[in-house]
Amino acid sequence: MAAVSDRLPAFPWDKLEPYKATAAAHADGIVDLSVGTPVDPVPQLIQRALVEAADSPGYPTVWGTVALRDAITGWVRGRLGASAAGHRNVLPVVGSKELVAWLPTQLGLGAGDKVAYPRLAYPTYEVGARLCGAEAVVYDDPTELDPAGVKLLWLNSPSNPTGKVIPKEDLIRIVAWAREHGILLFSDECYLELGWEAEPVSVLHDDVCGGSYEGIVAVHSLSKRSNLAGYRAAFVAGDADVLGELLEIRKHGGMMTPAPVQAATVAALGDDAHVEEQRVRYAARRTALRTALEAHGFRVEHSEASLYLWVTRDEPCWDTVGHLAGLGILVAPGDFYGEAGARFVRVAFTATDERVEAAVKRLG
Repeated sequence: MAAVSDRLPAFPWDKLEPYKATAAAHADGIVDLSVGTPVDPVPQLIQRALVEAADSPGYPTVWGTVALRDAITGWVRGRLGASAAGHRNVLPVVGSKELVAWLPTQLGLGAGDKVAYPRLAYPTYEVGARLCGAEAVVYDDPTELDPAGVKLLWLNSPSNPTGKVIPKEDLIRIVAWAREHGILLFSDECYLELGWEAEPVSVLHDDVCGGSYEGIVAVHSLSKRSNLAGYRAAFVAGDADVLGELLEIRKHGGMMTPAPVQAATVAALGDDAHVEEQRVRYAARRTALRTALEAHGFRVEHSEASLYLWVTRDEPCWDTVGHLAGLGILVAPGDFYGEAGARFVRVAFTATDERVEAAVKRLG
């Protein structure tokens, strides 16, 4: 067992515990802007769907109900602009993190194979490579990689942690490059509905992929758009051959989305009103925190989308973490996401309105 865990980096969030204790000692309590977990209520229509499906004594299927596949394909066509998507182009997963972590293993990758991901990135891309024994490689522009040995290419737009959005013309170029070199491209688009100063575009959009999903898959989650992090509701969409292979593997592994969660996902994808209501909440929190951070001497870079502000005071990130912890504010150090983040911190705006207001006052 140790041979597997020894492949993995130290769990980064454990390093934040002393700073969390400092922030928690503030007289008015901690303002936790580190993890970025949703705090607002699950919309009532989603809760109702979950409850109504609670009497589910039988096993669910890995591919999901017909109603779920209808809901996903309808959303993929309407929201992502993937007009040719059908049932064979979608697959529900048990939260997007398990998909990211276990995808290289399920694809049969191992020693001698390379998994590429952005230089500043969600740490689980690297974890997935390490779990199967593949080589993790980072990039600034994926088309500048040596394609030899690269079997899986991760894109992330909007980016976690930076909030950067890949423009449509760059997506077109990257998709063409990956296809030219026979590299499977997975695009993590979990923040796609949270664009603020840019409009994120999916790799599945007809204009990007030419209406063909060959060699490309998009990853989507309801955790952020619908406050469903606790439900583990997510899905992938794209290349039917790739998803068909994953379906067979996941059937053997029993990777089934619970039936009540499938029903809740159908309800969530069928309603846009709750998504817009949540966007309004986040927009107000984002504006308040950005204004306060800039007034406090921070510079905000990128951050045109997602649920985070990527900020710096041009000092080592742990110095910034310590400074803010002294004000009772906990943020994520940028080096959690790669060495290139060593002078930045990631500030989530997922706290309640009351806690955001408290942070603004302390920064003032």
